Amino acid sequence: MKKELENIGLDRRFLAEASLYPDLYVGRVISQYKDLYKAMTENGDVAAEISGKVRFDAETLSDYPAVGDFVMLDRNENSGGNAIIRHVLTRKSAFIRRAAGTAKGEQVVAANIDTVFCCMSLNNDYNLRRMERYLGVAWDSGAVPVIVLTKADLCDDLPQKLEELDAVACGVDVLVTSSLTEDGCASVRKYLGRGRTVALLGSSGVGKSTLINRLLGHDALKTRGLRNDDRGRHATTRRDLYILPDGGAVIDTPGMRELGIESADFAKAFADIDALAAQCKFHDCTHTGEPHCAVQQAISDGLLSAKRFSNYQKLKKEARYEGLNSRQIEAEKIATMFAEVGGIKNARRFAKENNRRKRGM
Repeated sequence: MKKELENIGLDRRFLAEASLYPDLYVGRVISQYKDLYKAMTENGDVAAEISGKVRFDAETLSDYPAVGDFVMLDRNENSGGNAIIRHVLTRKSAFIRRAAGTAKGEQVVAANIDTVFCCMSLNNDYNLRRMERYLGVAWDSGAVPVIVLTKADLCDDLPQKLEELDAVACGVDVLVTSSLTEDGCASVRKYLGRGRTVALLGSSGVGKSTLINRLLGHDALKTRGLRNDDRGRHATTRRDLYILPDGGAVIDTPGMRELGIESADFAKAFADIDALAAQCKFHDCTHTGEPHCAVQQAISDGLLSAKRFSNYQKLKKEARYEGLNSRQIEAEKIATMFAEVGGIKNARRFAKENNRRKRGM
């Protein structure tokens, strides 16, 4: 069974860290539902829960175990109740989302991923701006993104779609898949294999579950299509790690609403814009009206899409406000508005002095 753990990513790095806890057993979290976990160990799967110390020491939700984590347990068999998770081994990558309604609370959605399949269907779900969002989140996780286009059988203008996508891919591999043929998913298999973990990211209904079922060789997940309003029906409401028959593992995640843009890597997702910005005359150029702006010049010359740049600005702004409640968002906006005059306190002081002068006139 130890080989099974190695098959799903237990490498020398994790083994070296696990050796620091000689009285405990290493396992990988393969499923989570609220406060209960299922972990795979060398003696099989065990039900588990976190220890009181782990709960006490956790400063944020991201310190709790997540699907994909390698953890240290007090037992490796189902006897005497649930196993206890004593430690979470250091992650090499992670999808992180901000906990709803908080300014700083973060929660790990999936951990220790090698490759992220950014999935988008070639029918009504096709949206370049959405893919830019996916790539930003994927790059920030620490894993390598791969664009996976699904439902190719429903696309009448594939060459045009691929040409459009090339402008936002920034060197990321692009795969085209279909669920109608036996080899329709063959292109994704080269990213799978022993010791590797893949996670799927994308809107609900684009074919993530169908792709996982095809890779598993059986229907382990329910599949649902897009609704008439082009929004997906949420077939997945929890996160699970599945062991692939040809080696490696895949993690299914709920729809994109589970992941915010607040931790996106804009430098990689918008590498072309960053390269242009480096050519601007002013190092603090906002690309909105300054002279000799390389970004605006590229837009004028048709080298950069105005829509892509607009989405870049939108996502950077969203990254500041994602997860904040209405009062926190308003505070952030006010702070931004008065930043040039040294903050809101200075602005109030300036207003009072201005009123005094007016009264003295």
